[in-house]
Amino acid sequence: MVNMDYHWMPFTENKAFKADPQLIVKADGVHYWDDKGNAILDGSSGLFTTPAGHCRPEITEAVSRQLATLDYTPHFLRASPASFELAEALSQLTPNGLDRIFFTNSGSESVETAIKIVYAYWHAKGQGNRQRLVSRERAYHGVNLGGVALSGMVKNREIFGNNGPSVVHMRHTWSETQRFEGGQPREGVELADDLLRAIDNYGAGSIGACFVEPIAGSTGVLVPPKGYLQRLRQICDAHGILLVFDEVITGFGRTGQPFASDTFGVTPDIITLAKALTNGAQPMGAVAVKTEIYDTIIDAAASGAPEFFHGYTYSAHPAATAAALATLKLYRDDGLFERAQSLAPLFQEAMMSLKDLEIITDVRGFGLLAGFDLAPEQRPGKRGFELQKDLFEAGLHIKTTGDAGIVAPAFISSPDEIDQMVSILRKTLKRY
Repeated sequence: MVNMDYHWMPFTENKAFKADPQLIVKADGVHYWDDKGNAILDGSSGLFTTPAGHCRPEITEAVSRQLATLDYTPHFLRASPASFELAEALSQLTPNGLDRIFFTNSGSESVETAIKIVYAYWHAKGQGNRQRLVSRERAYHGVNLGGVALSGMVKNREIFGNNGPSVVHMRHTWSETQRFEGGQPREGVELADDLLRAIDNYGAGSIGACFVEPIAGSTGVLVPPKGYLQRLRQICDAHGILLVFDEVITGFGRTGQPFASDTFGVTPDIITLAKALTNGAQPMGAVAVKTEIYDTIIDAAASGAPEFFHGYTYSAHPAATAAALATLKLYRDDGLFERAQSLAPLFQEAMMSLKDLEIITDVRGFGLLAGFDLAPEQRPGKRGFELQKDLFEAGLHIKTTGDAGIVAPAFISSPDEIDQMVSILRKTLKRY
């Protein structure tokens, strides 16, 4: 048995885990294997990271070749040619006009970078007082201080003080009338007018950007009501506010299109990316911005110094860049976004079939992303914590947040594997 004393695990009850560890030692395709040799279906694509399936040789070999050729170069005043190749490849996927790419190492860093870009943009335009940001209740935007300030999940914020940016939170978009509705709710577009309330209260001239997840993922998959994102875009345009979409979870095919922005027909000014950018094989994130934002910041700066005083030691790391290039090629050559789109109706129908279970109080979903709520017991989160452990023992890995379960299968999953995931869910849930 490995000595577990020294690793402080993230987002984990360390005492409970180390008393009864669930270890993963191998992965291939849509399966993990634990240290006892048991196969476990991956029902959440790792952590929404691995839609092309695990241990793809195309990615493994690309990373290996890169490490044998150039293991590291800084991207401060130097660069690897492949980073420019990747930026161009990404710009061909992102919505029209969002073709300037800044590389990070995670979704949290992408959000933090986007906040700084917003500030730098307004400073360059002589409107540096636009420091206030707008986000939503139940939002998740990572774990750095800026993202924590944006987030609307209380346990992620309550002990970390008020040292981040000034943020106003709109209401989340879920309501009782949406239970088991599936897809985009018909009601709730008026909730976008919470942004107008913030403008009326603080003044449009003080607000730099509105940050939203097109689908609020980590909180349990809150799909936007019809017209909601369009209304946010209209309000932002009318009042000169930047619109930022956090597509760390929804990006790269999860909704059947390259980005949820494409699926819902709304183009933001900035998109944050990570997770599936490298199929989870290497840590990497990115921020895509409109050309006008990039040009404004670059052109306003004095010559002889960086235009944007921000970056990371591992920005555009050669191995991560190689993994991303190989991943984007896989998505294209294997038609994986199209495959996700064709598999989505079967998946959503299978997930909605769980609504007859007494313990299930709601099922929501869009594309290859679905969430369900459990009737709580004793204290919030207790059942969700127990469920993910029991599911692992039953042969299924999913993500839980509190008493919400989140299922996001790999795009290479077969209909039989989808059915198997839902069957394990049903059998396990019946025990509660």
